[in-house]
Amino acid sequence: MPASAPAPAPAPAPASAAPPAFAARIRTTAPSAVREILAVTTQPGMISFAGGLPAPELFDTEGLRAAYDSAFARSARRALQYSTTEGSPELRAAVAARLGKQGLPTTGDDLLITTGSQQGLGVITTALIEPGDAVLVENPTYLAALQGFRLAGARVIPVPCDDRGILPDALAELVARERPKLLYTIPTFQNPTGRTLPDGRRAEIAAVAARLGLWLLEDDPYGDLRYEGRELPRLAAYPGAEDRTALLGSFSKIMAPGLRLGWLRAPAALLRGAVLAKQAADLHTSTVDQLAAAEYLAAADLDAHVARVRDAYRIRRDALLAGLAGALPPGSTWNRPEGGMFVWARLPEGHDATALLRAATSRGVAFVPGAPFFAAAPDPRTLRLSFTTHTPTEIAEGLRRLSA
Repeated sequence: MPASAPAPAPAPAPASAAPPAFAARIRTTAPSAVREILAVTTQPGMISFAGGLPAPELFDTEGLRAAYDSAFARSARRALQYSTTEGSPELRAAVAARLGKQGLPTTGDDLLITTGSQQGLGVITTALIEPGDAVLVENPTYLAALQGFRLAGARVIPVPCDDRGILPDALAELVARERPKLLYTIPTFQNPTGRTLPDGRRAEIAAVAARLGLWLLEDDPYGDLRYEGRELPRLAAYPGAEDRTALLGSFSKIMAPGLRLGWLRAPAALLRGAVLAKQAADLHTSTVDQLAAAEYLAAADLDAHVARVRDAYRIRRDALLAGLAGALPPGSTWNRPEGGMFVWARLPEGHDATALLRAATSRGVAFVPGAPFFAAAPDPRTLRLSFTTHTPTEIAEGLRRLSA
C-alpha cells in the first residue's frame, strides 16, 4: 500500500484579543481587609484577635449531629430536595417563636430564611438600592456592609456618632438634606466598636424614620451574647418603626457559622422584594441545613447552650480587658462592651495601627486595623480586637506578644 500523506501542519493561532473588562462595581470595590488578614492568621502558632470567629470548642457538635440524623430519619427525600425560597415552615415557625419570646411578635410569614445574615443584607440592598441612592451608615461600621452598598453603586454617607452610637439630631439633618433610602445600623454590640445604642436614641431614630420617610436595616448578629446590663428592644419594636424596619438575624454566633443560616424579618412589601432578590441569587437556602436547624431547635435547649457560650465569652472579654493596659502604648484608650465579640481601641497620637500590624504578625499575633471600617475620615489609630476565639491563657500570651 502507498505510504499515507503527512498530516498538514496546524494553522497558526489567531491573534488573541483581551476579553471584555470586569464591571465597574468590581473594579472600584476594595477587597475586605478582614478577609485579607484572616489569610495571615492561619499560620501555625498565630494568636489572632482579628476575625470575629466563634470558639469551635463551644459548638454543640453532638446536638447538631443528632439534629442532622433526625432530619434524615424524618424524611431524607425531603431533606435532599429543592425547597421554597422563603424557607422551611418549621424553621420559620421556630425563629418566629424565639423572636416572640424576646418581645417582638412575629409569625413565620414575616420571615425569609437566608444563607447567613450576610445574604439578608444583600437581598435588601438589591430590593431597595439603585446606583446613586444614598445609604446612611454608622461611622465606623461593618466592613462587609460598606462593601455591599458600594457594589450596588450607593452613595454611602456616615452619620455622626459618639461613644454610644448614632446622634439622632444629626441623623434627622442628614435625612432631610440627602433623602436617603436606608439607614443601616448595628445597634447592639456593634461591629467593630462593640458599643450599644441607648434605649432613648433607638426611640428617636424610629421617630425620625417615620417622620421623614426612611427604611431601617437593623443588623443583630450579636444580640444574644450579652454579658452584663439589661436587654433592649429591637428597633422594629419602637413606635414608628414597625412598618419600615428590616431585621437581620443569624445562627452563626449561637449555633455554628458553618451552617450558613440566617433570617430576615421585614414588612410584607419589602419581604416580597427580598424573596425575588433571593430567587435570583440562589433559589433557596440549603434544605438539609434548614431542617436540621429546625430539629435542633425542637429537641435542644438553645437558651441553655447560649448561656454556656456567654459564660465562656464573658471570661475571655475580661481577660482581654485586664491585659490591655500592659499590651498597648501608654495613652491608649478602649471601651468595655456589654456583650458581643469585640473591643475597640485607640492608640495615642503618632501611631498607625495598619503600619503596626506587620510587626505584630511577625511576632505571632494579629488584630484588625480600624481604618477600613470607616465610611469617611478614617482614624488610623484605631483597632478592633476580638476575644471570643481564644482561651484566657492564649489571650494572655497574645497580649504579651502584642506588647512587643
